Amino acid sequence: MNKKDKERYRKKLLDRKKEIVVQLSEFHSESREIETGIAMDVGDKAEISYTKEFLLSLSDVERAQLGMIDQALKRLDSEEFGLCEDCGKSIAKKRLDVIPWTPHCITCQKKEERGY
Repeated sequence: MNKKDKERYRKKLLDRKKEIVVQLSEFHSESREIETGIAMDVGDKAEISYTKEFLLSLSDVERAQLGMIDQALKRLDSEEFGLCEDCGKSIAKKRLDVIPWTPHCITCQKKEERGY
């Protein structure tokens, strides 16, 4: 992989990381705002509880993706970026263009999803 491609992927990863941090900050603010309010009945409390749970579950997904992005940035620095962690083969450029934080080629990803 040439230097230009690496920098393009680094920019994509850093841009996505920034988006996630902003989203997490917004989720945190929204979950706090939900709690503050006027007198509520049981239905309102249940809806607020559900909404807060939903926002927090989204943040778990975002946090997991942040970890994957950080790992991809480390792989970029160590020359391992673009190589599948399982089989060692190159990850298709089209796949990296869409999911630059992926640690697996499509074949190994499918195996992992099936539980092999």
